[in-house]
Amino acid sequence: MSLSAHGVAVSAIEVTNISSHGIWLLAHDQELFMSYDDIPWFKEQPIKAVLHVEEPSPGHFYWPDIDVDLTQEIIEHPERFPNMSENK
Repeated sequence: MSLSAHGVAVSAIEVTNISSHGIWLLAHDQELFMSYDDIPWFKEQPIKAVLHVEEPSPGHFYWPDIDVDLTQEIIEHPERFPNMSENK
């Protein structure tokens, strides 16, 4: 049984796992990990809000229910953005 009809686009982004350590985001066949230590805004959020992710432009991810905006560069290299950790 197929869950999607032929010709219907399936989302290219998806939260694939939520754990006590962080969140895994699958974006265009690439898995990205967001540690709560580096990106703290997801830690206390309801699962429904974390799962609701959009990609307004390539490599730019937005969680509208919690108003979190991240780029792929921020996710892959949080050490380049030291001011993020000040918002914990």
